[in-house]
Amino acid sequence: MVSPAQKKQAVAYVFGHGFCSERRACRYLGVPRSTFRYPVKLPQPHQVQLHQRIVALSRHYPRYGYRRIRAVLEREGWSVSRKQVQRIRRKEGLKVRPKPQRIPRQGISTGLPTQATHRNHVWTWDFIFDRTDKGSTLKMLTMLDEYTRQCLAIRVERQIRSGQVLATLWQAMMTYGIPEHIRSDNGSEFIAQKIQEWLKESQIKTLYIDPGSPWQNGYIESFHSRFRDECLNREWLLNLREARVVIEDWRQYYNIERPHSRLGYLSPEGFIANQNVSL
Repeated sequence: MVSPAQKKQAVAYVFGHGFCSERRACRYLGVPRSTFRYPVKLPQPHQVQLHQRIVALSRHYPRYGYRRIRAVLEREGWSVSRKQVQRIRRKEGLKVRPKPQRIPRQGISTGLPTQATHRNHVWTWDFIFDRTDKGSTLKMLTMLDEYTRQCLAIRVERQIRSGQVLATLWQAMMTYGIPEHIRSDNGSEFIAQKIQEWLKESQIKTLYIDPGSPWQNGYIESFHSRFRDECLNREWLLNLREARVVIEDWRQYYNIERPHSRLGYLSPEGFIANQNVSL
């Protein structure tokens, strides 16, 4: 954006070098002739010092806006209005630049999008949160076999780090076997370098869903809906220890007894047993 002072300078240049008359120069550049002819008043020494101080502070504190710069000036003993600071900063082209948009990290899928066709073909995992009766946060890592709908683990903690995620996966593998693929979102725990390297060494292919697309991990989302409706919303969890007991009891019930509509109203373990008989 061109300032009035810059327009006057342009008129003076065009007219002074004889390119056209003063009247035409003013008309072409949108400057009233009265404005062009108005004598420029020289600023007072203290105004020059204030101007220089505002510029210096703005460059020293590039994340400060005009209100904060004014507060610093008043602390130093200057008498200045917000509009004056704003005007000088605008004239000098000084403004707070918008923060660069942070691009979230994404995991690198090592397998192609896959629909589970047999047991241990695709596992999926995710986090779900709740609170105890006293308001303490509960963070739960859930793990599911997409084909059998079997809940392989629900780890309940205050916080869960990538090392605990690996430990839970290892324990599930020792109990249920090794999956060919594992599906997840791009949560920091799942895209951690340690986990990606461990999965690669274990020859487990990763399937990371697109950011902001929970429907791509629909099996675990559906499970979370049932888990919250049938367990978390029905129980008063007094503390972490009680939460672990109650949730593990529900997990066992879910796997052994609860009829699942997608499994022909068999429980996950009933479905597995039926598959084994068919084989």
